[in-house]
Amino acid sequence: MNRIRATLLAILIGCGTAVAAVTGAGPASADTVICQKFGSTTIQSGRYVVQNNIWNADTAQCINVTSTGFTITTANHNKPTNGGPASYPSIYAGCHYATCSAGSGLPMQVSSGQFGAVRTSVSMTYPSSGTWDAAYDIWFDPTPRTDGQNTGAEIMVWLNRQGAIQPFGSRVGSASLAGASWDVWFGNPGWNIISYVRTAPTNTMDFAVSTFYSDAVSRGYAQNSWYLTSVQAGFEPWVGGTGLAVNTFSYATSGGGDTSPPTAPQNLAASGVTASGLTLAWTAATDNVGVAGYDVFRRQGSTGSFTQIGSATGTSFGVSGLAASTPYQFYVTARDAAGNTSPPSNTVSVTTAGSGGGSCRVTYAKQSEWAGGVVVNVTIANTGSGTVNGWALAFTFPNDQHITNAWNATVSQAAAAVTARDLGYNATIAPGASTGFGFQATWGTGDAAPGSFALNGVSCATG
Repeated sequence: MNRIRATLLAILIGCGTAVAAVTGAGPASADTVICQKFGSTTIQSGRYVVQNNIWNADTAQCINVTSTGFTITTANHNKPTNGGPASYPSIYAGCHYATCSAGSGLPMQVSSGQFGAVRTSVSMTYPSSGTWDAAYDIWFDPTPRTDGQNTGAEIMVWLNRQGAIQPFGSRVGSASLAGASWDVWFGNPGWNIISYVRTAPTNTMDFAVSTFYSDAVSRGYAQNSWYLTSVQAGFEPWVGGTGLAVNTFSYATSGGGDTSPPTAPQNLAASGVTASGLTLAWTAATDNVGVAGYDVFRRQGSTGSFTQIGSATGTSFGVSGLAASTPYQFYVTARDAAGNTSPPSNTVSVTTAGSGGGSCRVTYAKQSEWAGGVVVNVTIANTGSGTVNGWALAFTFPNDQHITNAWNATVSQAAAAVTARDLGYNATIAPGASTGFGFQATWGTGDAAPGSFALNGVSCATG
């Protein structure tokens, strides 16, 4: 790819995106890997640009670009912390050194009525190693500039940092903005850099851009006649950086006055349960201006606080890194472009499989059978060491059986595929214990027993 290298002293801390740009960004395919210093690509039909942007180092850095963000997969940086960071890998909407995303409406004058409705959100993942900050970088220029260095204001919003690093300039005060407390820093290497460092780190953020810009204006560091040119979110690594990830990013220019939250997601269920992971799926929420995404929450066991573990733009989410034979609970919320959050979905309880594989046994016993009909009792035994908290048993009929009624379970059937779910009162199966349900079915060509069963996505022994 072509690249444009901007010139800036490496002593500038906290202004990485000022010094590099890319032209000719192309659309990303699934899991696009970028290792070029100034390589970039677009995602979501050009709505956002993702850039590698190694502006202050010659060490290797690679990012894996997905349909919703990126992950740093290689980062061999080792910069001194009294100078600038090695890079600013990031995702953005707007224009940066002549590379513009599609449909952003930027540049946009701050004094326009639309600026107050500009909103953005991000969800990030942090590794425990390295020296880095996780930050928004929001650029303003006195003119509607689409290329070159902005000379107005650079608003940096630090969500988190690790190591002995600090923003460019000096601390000038504090602020209470966007529901949190911030330390405010200011410096000027040729333009105003105003950095807001969150006193309590977070991995998610959803806010109106005007929240921080209005504070900068009130301090005399910015002007309402200037233009917003880009909204960027990413990381500034000094040492290492592998594992830093933007899971999701959003930018919207509408919905700023909306106060109506989305409806709650429905029918949350878990499938594909293994010793270390599972897949969650749910029915989409609805909203008057459209759902922007979903946030997934988890807790271990059935007490204590839930913690957000990630976000999704669709109606499914893969969970990994779980402990074997361990109970977990999950729920999902929806959010719209204005930052309104829905009530939580139903809570689903799952116990992961033992490290050795399945931990259940299913007995399928015909109580009575006649020409064209059958009554069946199904017993589910927990042969593992962990308690099953909530169950869904899946199996497939080998013939044309059709269930007409059931007891002790809610049973659904699609063609030959059947799923039986607990009724709440019988959701818990302790180690060594069992539960059961029954059903009546009709049949025409045959009434053979299913050949396999899966409890919460994990295969069970039979007999």
